Amino acid sequence: MLVEMLKEITQLPGISGYEERIREKAIEWIEDYADYKVDAIGNLIVELGEGEEKAIFMAHMDEIGLMITGITNDGKLKFRKIGGIDDRLLLGRHVKVITEKGELDGVIGVTPVHLNLERKFDTIPWHSLEIDIGAESKEEAEEMGVKVLDFAVFKKHFSILNNKYIATRSLDDRFGVVALVEAIKDLVDHDLDGKYIFAFTVQEEIGLKGAKFLANSYSPKYAIAVDSFACCSFLTGDVRLGKGAVIRAVDNAAIYTPSLARKALEIAKKNNIPVQIGVTGGGTDASAFEFKSQTLALSAPIRYLHSETEMLHLDDLKALIKLIEALVFELE
Repeated sequence: MLVEMLKEITQLPGISGYEERIREKAIEWIEDYADYKVDAIGNLIVELGEGEEKAIFMAHMDEIGLMITGITNDGKLKFRKIGGIDDRLLLGRHVKVITEKGELDGVIGVTPVHLNLERKFDTIPWHSLEIDIGAESKEEAEEMGVKVLDFAVFKKHFSILNNKYIATRSLDDRFGVVALVEAIKDLVDHDLDGKYIFAFTVQEEIGLKGAKFLANSYSPKYAIAVDSFACCSFLTGDVRLGKGAVIRAVDNAAIYTPSLARKALEIAKKNNIPVQIGVTGGGTDASAFEFKSQTLALSAPIRYLHSETEMLHLDDLKALIKLIEALVFELE
């Protein structure tokens, strides 16, 4: 079931500001279980329980990608990066261009080694690259449906490795979306000791915009992001794929509330949930609440983050779902 959900949600294109398809899929999954609402900026919100705002759990729907900024006279598409993309990943890639008329295949071409007379192999910056959709003129590209402000994502291949790993683009943070959906389904029939907000946020990759909007509406005791843990290097210590969910204690944007991290670790161990605790880079939606709530980030370790081959261990996702549910029941 989790594999099927991951495949469905990761294959949907949706960069920051263009999360409609992901939101529609999440609504499809939850509408038979719980009421929901969509706020003015596009966050999808489910509230369970009543009374005091106890906790908000947030998973972002957007992915990194490319926004079309222009069409050249010979029909190539100029673009800018949306979110953190390593320029080395762009060259020679297949992409899907998403237009109002539908999807178009495209490629970001590379000069053949046979023609590279200067033998220069330096990384080419994104602003010097173009997407080729097979059009031979600007007019032909427009006839194919392309307009400025359309967007593109890497063409996605979904792999199951050794029956336990999933590798595909946009696991960040679509696995978090799946985790929240599964938690909602499991929790909806329980009596909860307060109000718990589950938010599927927008525009995380360009500055936590959806979470900042939520921080204007909610003041929970705990604000918890469910997001990726970039793994694995000297920075991340002993954290490894397959060893459990991760309590993301520190990253580039926050030192999450230490007492809450310790409490989450205690709850995980009490419930025999495989868990790790570690430090990584980046930032999460929880940072938007750092001046009003106790904050924490819960994660699954992801290998090759922000690439076409992001990799997740299924057991880590299962542990993460159990940890979210345990915190709902046991946080005071």
